[in-house]
Amino acid sequence: QIQTMKKSASGILRGNIAEEEAALRAQLEAAQAPKAERVHINNPDDDVDFNMETDGITCKVFRNLPPAVLYEHALKEKGTVITSAGALSVRSGAKTGRSPSDKRVVDEPSCNQNVWWGPVNIKMNEEGFMYNRERAIDYLNSKDNVFVFDGFAGWHPDHRIKVRVVTERAYHALFMNNMLIRPTPEELATFGTPDYTIFNAGKFPCNKHAPGMTSSTSVSIHFARGEFVILGTQYAGEMKKGVFTIMNYLMPLKGVLSLHSSCNEGENGDVSLFFGLSGTGKTTLSADPARSLIGDDEHCWAEDGVFNIEGGCYAKCIGLTWEKEPALYDAIRFGTVVENCGIDEHTREIDYDDNGITENTRASYPIEYIGNSKIPCMAGHPSNVVLLTCDAFGVLPPVCKLTSEQTMYHFISGYTAKVAGTEDGVKEPQAAFSACFGAPFIVWHPTKYAEMLADKLEHHSCNAWLINTGWTGGAYGSGSRMSLKHTRAMVDAIHNGSLNGVEYETMPVFGLQIPKSVPGVPDDILRPWLTWSDRAAYDAQLNKLAQLFNENFQQYASQASDKIIGAGPKL
Repeated sequence: QIQTMKKSASGILRGNIAEEEAALRAQLEAAQAPKAERVHINNPDDDVDFNMETDGITCKVFRNLPPAVLYEHALKEKGTVITSAGALSVRSGAKTGRSPSDKRVVDEPSCNQNVWWGPVNIKMNEEGFMYNRERAIDYLNSKDNVFVFDGFAGWHPDHRIKVRVVTERAYHALFMNNMLIRPTPEELATFGTPDYTIFNAGKFPCNKHAPGMTSSTSVSIHFARGEFVILGTQYAGEMKKGVFTIMNYLMPLKGVLSLHSSCNEGENGDVSLFFGLSGTGKTTLSADPARSLIGDDEHCWAEDGVFNIEGGCYAKCIGLTWEKEPALYDAIRFGTVVENCGIDEHTREIDYDDNGITENTRASYPIEYIGNSKIPCMAGHPSNVVLLTCDAFGVLPPVCKLTSEQTMYHFISGYTAKVAGTEDGVKEPQAAFSACFGAPFIVWHPTKYAEMLADKLEHHSCNAWLINTGWTGGAYGSGSRMSLKHTRAMVDAIHNGSLNGVEYETMPVFGLQIPKSVPGVPDDILRPWLTWSDRAAYDAQLNKLAQLFNENFQQYASQASDKIIGAGPKL
């Protein structure tokens, strides 16, 4: 050893320092370099043999890649990062919300007599659809590869449909991996021909001068072909709601009622459905730690109970805190897609209060990320149906029981209110009506869904309720928002049957049945006119809202029965 050290020292002294350093550096680099013969990381990209040439797709296809591999592809896009919680943060481009005015449905023989044509379902001819389809396919084929996800819509094995998503962006594939029901390896191996295919070429605009187009965005459905084409918008929610629109058409054909609702189940198997537009508390009230979550947005009511359409959740996360929504907050982790959220450029922490891109910040995650979710997402027949509204006029009661006809009337109306700050130019409360609490996604006339709902309620002896989570003691600007504590107490009373044996009184004008008492809720809050300091002002506001209800319902009156029309407010 001494002789070796002497030789080394001698070499250094002879000026061979550079050679020694070079040799050591080479040894170090060789040791750190990955050895294919020692370590092999299987890359799913290496095993691509999926062929879609019959659909016109001729480029390389990556099918049902695992989330980790989709992360790798997505991170190649500018603006995509991994958050400190492990979620994938993405940007949807110029469009940060849906484009309902650009939705089109092909007018063809198989659906012509069934579709509720008008501003919700705008007609498109076959030629226009095929023009857009070819434009989308040509664009996708110009890329080195596309991502495909094959999954299911609907947890019920007798009613689920096979959906294929073809997209340029890896984040879209991960999003639909979350939102559709993920197939097992065996189901994927035997998937076969999909019932519907979504061609998402959202980065490429449509030709706004083409027949039937009014902008550079087009979202079009062809029921006979089983195809859905997206151009000019990268907002992932278009795919989710496109699948919901498809189910809203297909399920009533089978006698199954599709619903824009959340759903939960109690320990004793009692099931509740919650209907409501944005801001009414649909997600908040269905996220009950004492009850299992069936789903937060889209369901079907079949012959043997309720089932979720989706395999995941797509939740708003503006202003999110753990204190307000612990289940949602904890669901934002690896595998979750956070869309258009503010991100700290140094720590990669999500700033949930940042609305610099949009107020409509979103998180998409598999439903099993919610700890009390029930898998499979199916339950029995509902015991209670709850229609939620946020009445900014301050005149509707916080809770009331509905007759069958009143349920249909208020379900078709789909009422809530906009307040200042929700849209530019809104200075005072404005009534907002959305048929069946989801007008942009329904295909049949609203009375079709309402009559099916009424039949279900009667057949299964299901109670129906209207809950107002809006204002009390005055309209927006003078009154105050209904206490969440009190609202939860009312929902608890519905679930435990406390409201079944109490006395009710009839509300003026609207004819709604108001319970005289609810455990944990002050009695005067239950009668909204008692919370106003000026009864005349209350009556004026009540008549104003009633008039708005009546005017809105005129568009449905031609296909509604006299009993349903008679269930509306009377001036």
